[in-house]
Amino acid sequence: MHSVGICGSDVHYWQHGRIGDFVVKDPMVLGHEASGTVIKVGAGVTHLKPGDRVAIEPGVPRETDDFCKTGRYNLSPTIFFCATPPDDGNLCRYYKHSASYCYKLPDNITFEEGALIEPLSVGIHACRRAGVTLGSKVFVSGSGPIGLVNVIIAKVMGAAAVIVTDLSASRLQTAKEVGADFTIQVKNETPQELAAKVESLLGCMPEITVECTGVQACIQASIYATRSGGTLVLVGLGPEMVTVPIVNAAVREVDIRGIFRYCNTWPVAISLLASKQINIKPLVTHRFPLEKALEAFEITKRGEGVGWCKYSNRSNTSMMLQVLQVYR
Repeated sequence: MHSVGICGSDVHYWQHGRIGDFVVKDPMVLGHEASGTVIKVGAGVTHLKPGDRVAIEPGVPRETDDFCKTGRYNLSPTIFFCATPPDDGNLCRYYKHSASYCYKLPDNITFEEGALIEPLSVGIHACRRAGVTLGSKVFVSGSGPIGLVNVIIAKVMGAAAVIVTDLSASRLQTAKEVGADFTIQVKNETPQELAAKVESLLGCMPEITVECTGVQACIQASIYATRSGGTLVLVGLGPEMVTVPIVNAAVREVDIRGIFRYCNTWPVAISLLASKQINIKPLVTHRFPLEKALEAFEITKRGEGVGWCKYSNRSNTSMMLQVLQVYR
């Protein structure tokens, strides 16, 4: 392995031992945002060879069920997924993975960028589900790294304007750096007041909203803000039960959609990075050697930095972690 991210889910498993129904019962290796160098391939593998640089898609179907047959393998109930109990992750020196879910990296994509394809895939899947297209007006709620990748992808998919809200001025500044057209620093507004601010600054109600916080008030504001007939995609995961203005959404025909991870995104992400149409380097804020992994996890837990934690293995003895904290 060369570069591996520390995601918010890794920190949650580390601190709490579970996420919803996924419970850690035995020691488990963390990490699911990864890139590395192939050292050995199976007898039937023809598209990769030792020495190839690859990005790893962490979700691998265990069987060909109806979800896989229709291309939505991310919904397969038996899918293997790195660092989701009981499956080990790839924050380690060596890792064995299905060759079909290892993607060769072009020479102009770094290992660091290769590892960031995983969170970038969340943005690709969310914007696809939202129906972002040429001229779309998009509201992204939350400017953590998942919000940022949605800004990046919405713009490259043709959004005419993207507005972002967050509590943090520094995160909003990063949102501007990656392509946001407008930002609002949230203070004490009610959900209705925040929705009105979004409309005022954008010049219209957005037809697409991507909610990346999972916070009840933000979900409420997202419903109020979305134009009648528009689409709200729920990306952030918060409490299992929340109170939302469902009648407001229903009578205005606001479509509410969820996403679960991603599917069929790695080739697209690689093409975007190789063509230099997008720049995700601003998302990396810290780097640590593997020996300081605990410090990296602590920084991620405290929310210092923008987004994910990455680990690099430049040789057999030199490893680096690049830290970013994921907020969904």
